[in-house]
Amino acid sequence: MENNFKTPSLLESLFPVIFLIGLLTLNVFTFDDALAGSNQFALLFAAAVAVIFNFKNGLKWDTLLDGIVKSISSAMPAVLILLFIGALSGTWLISGIVPAMIYYGLKILSPSIFLFAACAVCSFVSLASGSSWSTIATVGIALLGIGKTLGFSDGMIAGAIISGAYFGDKMSPLSDTTNLAPAMAGTKLFTHIRYMVLTTGPSILITLLIFLIIGFTGNTEAEVQDIDSVLIAIDSVFEINLWLFLVPLTVVVLIIKKVAALPALFIGTVLGGVFAIIFQPNIIENISQVTDNYSLSSYITVLMAMYGDINIVTDNEMVSGLLSSGGMSGMLNTIWLVLCAMSFGGVMEAGGMLQRISDSIIKRVKSTGSLIGSTVGTCLFFNVTTSDQYIAIVVPGRMFASSYRKWGLKPENLSRTLEDSATVTSVLIPWNTCGATQAAVLGVATMTYLPFCFFNIISPFMSLLFGYLNIKIARLVESED
Repeated sequence: MENNFKTPSLLESLFPVIFLIGLLTLNVFTFDDALAGSNQFALLFAAAVAVIFNFKNGLKWDTLLDGIVKSISSAMPAVLILLFIGALSGTWLISGIVPAMIYYGLKILSPSIFLFAACAVCSFVSLASGSSWSTIATVGIALLGIGKTLGFSDGMIAGAIISGAYFGDKMSPLSDTTNLAPAMAGTKLFTHIRYMVLTTGPSILITLLIFLIIGFTGNTEAEVQDIDSVLIAIDSVFEINLWLFLVPLTVVVLIIKKVAALPALFIGTVLGGVFAIIFQPNIIENISQVTDNYSLSSYITVLMAMYGDINIVTDNEMVSGLLSSGGMSGMLNTIWLVLCAMSFGGVMEAGGMLQRISDSIIKRVKSTGSLIGSTVGTCLFFNVTTSDQYIAIVVPGRMFASSYRKWGLKPENLSRTLEDSATVTSVLIPWNTCGATQAAVLGVATMTYLPFCFFNIISPFMSLLFGYLNIKIARLVESED
């Protein structure tokens, strides 16, 4: 930083955050779709406020711009994944993969156990793959269609899907966050996972119990669509068979084999297009409107599914609503939001504002419980301000590592708290990369599914409970009693 740079005060550091929260709150009540642009500009206006304070403190624009570029660069993998998820959803629609999942799911699942099963299925898939994003973009989309048919609200279905997906992501040794948290805290991977079971186990059991109770006590019967008519509508448009499941199975195997997300999603996208050409000739010709050249028709349709809007019409209005995809272009609003959010985070980081706020939190630690509580609060703060779950793990991990040692706590206490707060709450914030992504993938607004993400809400409170009640807190030197 510049030699004449003046460290920002706590009030100066907090003001852009308060300003942002005020604008975002206003947008919620003013605009029907705040993610269409208003929230993006709220983030840019808040960044401008932070820039003004940084100028006052002697920071030059080039330094702030470098911070913005660095912040945006860190989000590029997520942006590319978003684009490929959009393309994958398009080819999996025209190939009949997602319709087949809905078709067979409706034959197996009943309303009473659907939410429980959706959460459990996503838990297992995410645990095996290590990726909540891939789980939600594949199995999650199909489960959303099934749940709608069974009469459940979008928010409730998405909450069950996300709860399960983030449980698996948090506990899988293949997950990037599960590896990142112990690395930041200074403990071993499987020590970290075993220690997480103490808080994560009760959290997921309570979540599954809640979904089971809702399923058996909720009154969805009056809203349940005629399932037979839905099955007939899907069957009349698509060639439904079990061969279609080879594509999602291939993607899951690739991820389990530790193939990077981008290549795995690209392969899944291409295979979806190939299976569409093989199994869905009617869909190919109807979308392209080319009937005399199947090669040309296939090329047009597959590319359209990858990059643009696809709407497949059936005799059933509800089914037609399910059979649509925006392709890569459908992700552009979300990418816009991510870029604006990372710009705000970059300015706050470059100006030392985030560090100033964090330092003030650490000074107020008075006990083991307050140390864990401060860690949870700091992770939430970074998820809100930097819009990136990795930063919300890395920065607090570095900040609190020495404090945990000072208080005689083993590093697995810190790594567990990082996961209980940073990893699972990122998806609850509309402008965070995780929240924006899952809202776009599922087509359900973050604030709509938030109340039903029971696992994600319970997890940080479980961490606080264990901390303040001194339950299973591993210490460097165990007490005599």
